[in-house]
Amino acid sequence: MEYSQIRENFERHGFTTQVFSAKEAACCYLTDSLQNQTIGFGGSETLKEMGLFEALQQKNVVVWHNKIPGRSVRKLANCADIYISSANAVTETGEIVNIDGTGNRVAMTAFGPQSCYYIIGRNKITANISDAYSRCKNVAAPLNARRLGAKTPCAVKGDKCYDCNSPGRICRIISVIERVPLGMKCEVIFVDQELGY
Repeated sequence: MEYSQIRENFERHGFTTQVFSAKEAACCYLTDSLQNQTIGFGGSETLKEMGLFEALQQKNVVVWHNKIPGRSVRKLANCADIYISSANAVTETGEIVNIDGTGNRVAMTAFGPQSCYYIIGRNKITANISDAYSRCKNVAAPLNARRLGAKTPCAVKGDKCYDCNSPGRICRIISVIERVPLGMKCEVIFVDQELGY
């Protein structure tokens, strides 16, 4: 995939960008860059596949509800100076789209930390906002719902969004980051591999 135009579009929107050919290189970049910090993690299969929690934990305090479940851990992660997440989709034109059930991830990527890092596998890149929204609803959400054991039509069938009203619905809050939020530094790290959902 050619990343030069995508990077240019994100950088025009105020993001810093990096591109790595493999998740291991991206992991090394972050472990070299981030030391003696308090870091919060958003829910992410991408970060799990990278082994990023274990790598960063060596020289940082890392808070992640995937390791210790619960609302209190999510709230603690939301106090971190640095936040690391993936996204359900990004656009070639330079926007980031996320969908959440509890809202902790969309909240922290919009306000709170001094710096936010997004790790994006090539499978998350879409042409435009419409395609990004469709990817969130019809690819990422059903796979996440199935992983979480949600009692929703999309989790059962794993094929698409049914716009359900199930109590276990995880599609509750959608955010679109068009430009870097004021007062925050944001870096998008592209990895030229398929990562996460």
